[in-house]
Amino acid sequence: MRRIARRMIAALFTFIAFVTPLAARPLVFPAPDRELMVPVAGGRVYVRVNGDLQSGRPPVIFVHGGPGGTHRPFLDALALSDQRAVILYDQLDSGRSDHPGRATNWTVGRFVGELESIRAALGIDRWYVGGASWGGTIALEYAARRSAALAGVVLASPLISTKSWIADANALRATLPVETQRTITRCETRKPPAKVHCDAATKIFYDAFNRRELEIPAAFKSPRNPADRGNNEMLYNRMWGSSEFVSTGTLKSYDGEPLLARLDGRQTLFVVGQYDEIRPVTAIRFAQRVKGAEIAVIPGAGHATLSDRPDETVAVLRAWFDRQDRKLR
Repeated sequence: MRRIARRMIAALFTFIAFVTPLAARPLVFPAPDRELMVPVAGGRVYVRVNGDLQSGRPPVIFVHGGPGGTHRPFLDALALSDQRAVILYDQLDSGRSDHPGRATNWTVGRFVGELESIRAALGIDRWYVGGASWGGTIALEYAARRSAALAGVVLASPLISTKSWIADANALRATLPVETQRTITRCETRKPPAKVHCDAATKIFYDAFNRRELEIPAAFKSPRNPADRGNNEMLYNRMWGSSEFVSTGTLKSYDGEPLLARLDGRQTLFVVGQYDEIRPVTAIRFAQRVKGAEIAVIPGAGHATLSDRPDETVAVLRAWFDRQDRKLR
């Protein structure tokens, strides 16, 4: 790893020292203050808003992962709605959004375009955009356009490029028990072991680096609306592949690393878990390429930082948004 700048080391450890447990997260999350179906290219997407869009503080929209996930992993972020509006949504063909099921809609550019459609529908002049995992890809692409509407961007455990993602996956696999490694490798061949063995080996990886807490997160215990069709595995398989270890879908050659040079570091925050699928060393390397960017490592968290450490993650976001707000005054 290249030497980390003193400024970045200071920012990193300031964040680690800052995150202290808050009150326990709720098992029942607040109902949305507003719900709407927003027309986008290809159909309509479900959008929910909590908090006051006219509070004087820029709202934040969170972009979920997948591809094919839903907004539910971001329910813990509703704690931020006491200061600013929090906008959650399901991407097309996921959750409560329309499900046209047309693969021609499943492109990076079209998913990025959903953000501007939502902003226009809500009449927002300026906002923060936060994306996690695949949602980080969308946030990266949106921020690289340098829209005047962007107050800041949070790249949480982001997929920046497929080659870096696979490199990290291989490095993390090498830390697993030898037999688990062998099983995962055999599962990628044309004659894999029985599915039960592949699932068991994959679970060992996920328990270590994806969601580390064995207890089901509060966000997934909350009642699910009957209109919510949940994750779209077909979309995930089409764009990514059958597992986190090998990309065989349309994202297999995705490379957003050149976009890092187009970000404004003064309004960029990277967030990563201590045991993330995107290793902290990789996230730090990306942050170094965005002059002035900050990075937060969430202690004890895997890839699902909000699920593993919701209080700490919300605290980091709240502090960063507060500082950004002061810059805008």
